[in-house]
Amino acid sequence: MSGPPEKPLSRPPGRGPYGLIMLLLGGLLAAMLLTATCLGYMKIPPGRVLEIIFQTLVHPATARQTTDPVMAAVLFDVRLPRILTAAVVGGGLALAGVVFQGILLNPLADPYTLGVSSGAAFGAALALLFNFTFWGAYSVTACAFAGALLTLLLVIRMAGSGDQGLSSGNLILAGVIIAAILAAGISLIKFLADEQVAVIIFWLMGSFASKTWADLLLVTFFAGPGMLLIIFYARELNLLSLGPRAAASLGVDTRRTTAILLTSATLVAAACVAVSGIVGFVGLLVPHLVRGLTGPDSRRLAPAAFLAGALLLLAADTVTRALLPREVPIGVLTALIGGPFFCWIYQRRLRG
Repeated sequence: MSGPPEKPLSRPPGRGPYGLIMLLLGGLLAAMLLTATCLGYMKIPPGRVLEIIFQTLVHPATARQTTDPVMAAVLFDVRLPRILTAAVVGGGLALAGVVFQGILLNPLADPYTLGVSSGAAFGAALALLFNFTFWGAYSVTACAFAGALLTLLLVIRMAGSGDQGLSSGNLILAGVIIAAILAAGISLIKFLADEQVAVIIFWLMGSFASKTWADLLLVTFFAGPGMLLIIFYARELNLLSLGPRAAASLGVDTRRTTAILLTSATLVAAACVAVSGIVGFVGLLVPHLVRGLTGPDSRRLAPAAFLAGALLLLAADTVTRALLPREVPIGVLTALIGGPFFCWIYQRRLRG
């Protein structure tokens, strides 16, 4: 006698109820957004925050006249641009981390493995050294973005020149070589900068201070299409995680798909780094944490990692902005928190 027919899987297997996980992450992010908006030098009650936002959305022309103009200015000119920018950058870095770890087959890969951060830092340092003003206040951001993209093109060209093509080993090795050269260039720029060296070092440490709606629009405009492409190619990313030969045998054009995903992830990371400076450990730590909840399927992992990355970086920025006696650069804070935490996770995986 034959046994009962097996039920087909309606969705990829995971380690928890996916809908509940997404609902929990979304709820925590919404609560963190409201909490961050309330906290600061001027404390604003949550009800007052929601009231001002609602009146501004419904009656934008007269909202600041009917509400407290000082509170409205603090919310819409100071806090909300910074808060939303931090959330988008955190989600983008986490999403890029999912791609780099999947393509490079390396759990220690992050958005900066291929030298993206070094390229952005080199471009920003050049702009600060020579005082570029071709794009006004966003000249440094533009140079950082261009430096990150040019670094990716150089790494891909260098890694793809061999017989193995864009293999994970070639990409990592090319990224390490290019990053080392750029790091030496950054050191030379800091040596030549004299009084500008403090500005360069502050940018390298990362910060969301003085972010405006234009910064939010910039990172969303450049990172948004890359995020959508990553989620669209999540199935192909699953197959690439099996290795190039296995993916090719299953019908994936590995070279084309790898180039698309690498370009998308780098576009996202470059836009985030150009706006915020160097913010480490988000793209490395968040995919590890979320993978333990959703499983390795990128179709589930990518959206959840975006929410978790936004939550983590927004919480870190809120701590340094509103709770510490003096604002610490966000890159320093994420490294101080993420480094020991990642060591703990790594030790647990070794014992497991």
